[in-house]
Amino acid sequence: MKRRDFLKTAGVLAAGSALSSPLASASPLASSASAPVEGDLNDLKIFRSIEAQVDKPVTVIIIGAGNRGRTYSGYASLYPRTMKVVGVSDILDHRLKYLADKHDVAPEMRFGHYREVFASGKKLADAVIICTPDDRHFEPCMKALELGYDVLLEKPMAQTEKECRAILAQSKKYNRIVGICHVLRYAPYFMALRHVLRSGAIGEIVSFQHMEPIQYAHMAHSYVRGNWRNSKETTPIILAKSCHDLDILRWLLDKPCKSIVADASLHLFKAENAPEGAPSHCTDGCPHEATCPYSAIDIYCRRKAHLGVFDLNGNRDPEVILQRLKDPAYSSYGRCVYHCDNDQPDHYVAEMVFEGNETATFSMEAFSPFGGRRTRIMGTTGYIEGDGGTFTVYDFRSGKKNVWNRKVSEIPEYKGSGHGGGDLGLVRDFLEAVGHQDPTRLTSTIEASIESHVMGFAAERSRKSGKKEKVKV
Repeated sequence: MKRRDFLKTAGVLAAGSALSSPLASASPLASSASAPVEGDLNDLKIFRSIEAQVDKPVTVIIIGAGNRGRTYSGYASLYPRTMKVVGVSDILDHRLKYLADKHDVAPEMRFGHYREVFASGKKLADAVIICTPDDRHFEPCMKALELGYDVLLEKPMAQTEKECRAILAQSKKYNRIVGICHVLRYAPYFMALRHVLRSGAIGEIVSFQHMEPIQYAHMAHSYVRGNWRNSKETTPIILAKSCHDLDILRWLLDKPCKSIVADASLHLFKAENAPEGAPSHCTDGCPHEATCPYSAIDIYCRRKAHLGVFDLNGNRDPEVILQRLKDPAYSSYGRCVYHCDNDQPDHYVAEMVFEGNETATFSMEAFSPFGGRRTRIMGTTGYIEGDGGTFTVYDFRSGKKNVWNRKVSEIPEYKGSGHGGGDLGLVRDFLEAVGHQDPTRLTSTIEASIESHVMGFAAERSRKSGKKEKVKV
């Protein structure tokens, strides 16, 4: 069954009392005649096998053997009948060797720079999965499409709106499939939430309130010290971190965004806020290390968080981690958060108006003790509130409420899948799209996903100009 058809019919197969629920009808979003929510929301049949239905293994080359490359390539280890990693590219020898060895990649298919993948001018696999840093998405994607590859491309797809549109045009020119890694679309939580909205269970949707809490240590790790700290070298944080959120709002409402207005700033992480006597690195004997919530020694050595960047090969000894922080190759992660070359805002707000005059407010917040998206949805006959793992539907007429709280981690096939199950779901659907040459098996094709990127670039223009920006795809 095609994914889009599956989403339309999900719930019709629900067991027991859910069969009589309005959720089983999957009526249009704008329905104002919906009945109270009945039955157990956890009976919604939004789960299906994670194993892709293909006639033969789809061959792929992984470009970028870091965290995301390892995550997506891991699907081949779980389901070798459906996917085979035949090539790996990475400029770091140890990463290249690790992933290539894991998948028994032939010596001639182990590449350093991504340009080596395309140097022969020949197509060497069915598809490429591009997981390079943000500023190295555009060139390999354009070349891959030219040579006839289908592409799974990490978000954000490129650094500028012009480049995003160029990738879209290139995919059409060569008639290739491009899937964007908007993994939240494939997470059961958001699939269930979208189904409830499409059922009309809360009447007509009027407005959204959506927040992405980054979590304070994550902010310090990725957007102050880490790879995404500088918007000029990567992409603005509204795209680097939150194009998932713009995309989910667009996908849940299922209507185009007409306009957006945004504001944001860098409040804390700058030199003028450094406490007296703070050195350039936490490892240089900072007098405030024991009380600073952003201490690199505390985050990495004591709490052992975000260790994937250090290539520790499983060694979590605090002394080994401390030596990594002092190593010039990793020393950026040992820097004082007030003495970095960062420019990304640590709080960001945006307001959107959609085609039917529905509104959405979005807030990205660095200063929270938790992660996980928080969403409130106001409808004419009901209300939904969720935290990324559980959502509750309130019906105004009956006064009843219904809860979706299915533990994705307890579903055997989803166990270990990141982004609430979305990582494996995305790879499954991409493999089916490629294997059957049918892009409708993906919900996050470039044609569908480009709008959230355009929204993000419009938000940045608005933030800098102070003016409302129209969104034109």
